[in-house]
Amino acid sequence: MFGAERTGEPRIVSREYVYLQDDGRGGAERSRELRLRIPEVLDSEYGMYVWPCAPVLAQYIWFHRASLNGKSVLEVGAGVSLPGIVAAECGARVILSDSAALPQCLENCSRSCAQNNLMGVPVIGLTWGEISPDLLTLPPIDIILGSDVFYEPKDFEDILLTLHFIIERNPNAEFWTTYQVRSASWSLEALLHKWDLTCLNVPLKTFNADRECLAGSSLPGRHTIQMMIITARRGLAD
Repeated sequence: MFGAERTGEPRIVSREYVYLQDDGRGGAERSRELRLRIPEVLDSEYGMYVWPCAPVLAQYIWFHRASLNGKSVLEVGAGVSLPGIVAAECGARVILSDSAALPQCLENCSRSCAQNNLMGVPVIGLTWGEISPDLLTLPPIDIILGSDVFYEPKDFEDILLTLHFIIERNPNAEFWTTYQVRSASWSLEALLHKWDLTCLNVPLKTFNADRECLAGSSLPGRHTIQMMIITARRGLAD
């Protein structure tokens, strides 16, 4: 990790994440690896640094990298964009997005791309619950990524509304998301039903993420992280 600070400008540090070719499935060469640098701004804004959920979602993407090549992927609430950067390195056509009201987060998405020599990755402003021109003009999407977007309960319905809009236009799209368990009383079940969505929980051990350190980082640590895939609810009676 290295840091830099200039008078009048935010302090930025860059953290390294290393994904080995041998991810536990056997037969791969450990000499091959994916090495990334993710810039973080030491600021109080949510989207300016890597949260514990991001390396877990990135691990899921890396574990399933063979299926990502050529897929159209949208990361929402991207912030520093670790999952989206991994997807792009795996051959996906990636669009990064964060709230249109947070230009500093959009700038950080672009900074992450530049740090990893990923040129031409679109960065757009998508705000939860708003049907914006950027949302209306999205290309066909195969996979949506979201790391710890279910953070504030007041935002849950706006998040699912946005997902419903995208998935309604892309019926086979999947939303891959990780979240940190912060309260046993929080539930998405009723909102998922309202917006014609369903979810599948994915045990972390099935993609080698059931550990305190991932990709050479001490994240996710001892936090309780869950992974799920949200899709359109099939066989609707109404």
